Amino acid sequence: MKSEIRSTPRNPFPTVDIIIEVEGGIVLIERKNPPHGWAIPGGFVDYGETVEAAAVREAKEETGLTVTLIRLLGVYSDPDRDPRSHTISTVFVAAAEGMPVADDDAADASVFKKETLPENIVFDHREILADYFSSR
Repeated sequence: MKSEIRSTPRNPFPTVDIIIEVEGGIVLIERKNPPHGWAIPGGFVDYGETVEAAAVREAKEETGLTVTLIRLLGVYSDPDRDPRSHTISTVFVAAAEGMPVADDDAADASVFKKETLPENIVFDHREILADYFSSR
């Protein structure tokens, strides 16, 4: 009898990113953990969680803001988009009131306009932000 060799499947990790619109611009966080730099708030989808619920949760955890999801911007799946592993991000546009306060794995949170975006933006978030600003 021939033994079967089964390999463990390698799948991308589902993530969410949330472009949070507040009065005066959009919220970005400065990451505490590598890769360091500025990023759109977001993170991994937990098992049993919808992407919508993950987006609301991640926004609250990283910025302290309670968001209302407005629309889906897109899905970003380039295998090289995250240097840590292959992720697929569902990106939402959301609205919130108030000012962000960094928490969880955010070292800082601030509001930016298109013209004032920081230089050090990580992952593929500059591309996502370009798509966002061109879709407005």
